[in-house]
Parts: sequence; C-alpha cells; structure tokens
Amino acid sequence: MQSIAIDPYYHSRQKRVFDILLSSLLLLALAPVFIVLSSLLLLTLGRPILFVQTRQGKGKKSFSLLKFRTMITTADHWKPYLRAKNEAPEPMFKMQHDPRFVGIGRWLSRSGLDELPQLVNILRGEMSFVGPRPLPIAEAEQLPASWDFRYSVRPGLVSEWVLSEKKYGSQSNWRIAEISTLSKSGLLYDLEIIAKVIISVWFANW
Repeated sequence: MQSIAIDPYYHSRQKRVFDILLSSLLLLALAPVFIVLSSLLLLTLGRPILFVQTRQGKGKKSFSLLKFRTMITTADHWKPYLRAKNEAPEPMFKMQHDPRFVGIGRWLSRSGLDELPQLVNILRGEMSFVGPRPLPIAEAEQLPASWDFRYSVRPGLVSEWVLSEKKYGSQSNWRIAEISTLSKSGLLYDLEIIAKVIISVWFANW
C-alpha cells in the first residue's frame, strides 16, 4: 500500500488552537447571518432548519455534520433514483442541477453559506478548517483501504479538492487533490486555502 506523507502540522496543537480561535470568532461575528438565514429558511422551507448527517471523521469515528437545510426532507430517499445522473466520481454523489433543492436552498449551496453550521463541528473538535471533506458513512465505506489516509486527520471545511477545476473529473483527480492537501500545511497555508475558497466559491456566485 502506498505510504502518504502527511504534514506534521495536522497533528499539532497549533492547528487545533487556530481552529478553536477562528471558529469562535466567526461564530460570534456571523451570529446576525445565522439569525437571518435561519429566519429565511423557517419562512420558506419550514422545519427543520438544520440538516444533520452522520459522516466519517478522524480514525473513522462517526460524527453528526451540521448544515443549513437546502433540500426536501426526503432527499436521501431520492438519491438512488438520481444515481445515473451523478456528476462526481463514485462513491461521491453530486449534481449541479439537483432537483431536490428547494426554496433558497440552491443559492445557499452555491454560495457555500449552507456550510456555516460546520463552524460548530470545528469548535467541537470533530472537524478542522482545512482537511479532506468528510463523506457520508455509506460513501466512505465504499472507498478501498488505500484511501484510509483521509482518516488520519480531522476532516476539513475546505481543501484543495474544493478549489480544483477538475474535482468532479475522476476519482484519480479527487485523490491527487486530497494527497496534495495533506502533504503541506501550516498557518499560512490554511489561511491561503480558506481565502481562495471564499473568493472562488462566494464571489463567483454574486
């Protein structure tokens, strides 16, 4: 099995301190945004406001990932029927024009605002700002053992895969982006990836 070199910063106290400080600061600063989005979702989609899904994290330990709800409440039920239209490499599932989006859900997803509740996951130590994106359990279990390097670190809110223009091209492209993310790290690297994602995902949708 190929050995993957993971930057020691991923296991450092400095990275965890950075995650705690930045997630705490953003949760406080973005409190008005949370209130506005929660109110809009409640008025347009109804309850529940949050989408909670079990994902696989560090050491393959499962945790409850939080997102603002963007789809119909029976979204998971319809996934098998939409599998033929999957645009991402298996076992990942992504559709650009997913019919399960409802109300302002598509805009929330395109802008990345639906991911804001994961700041709570970061503060709780289940995620980090930078690292491999966590997969739903059913998808994670379909990856071969050669992908287990993903579970040696906390999963991330952002990564080089998020920035890749070829991220949905093939499983090979996906793996290359994951390995690249884990091969280098540090405070400046984390800030650079976060800034690039904000620019590419957020401002591209205005």
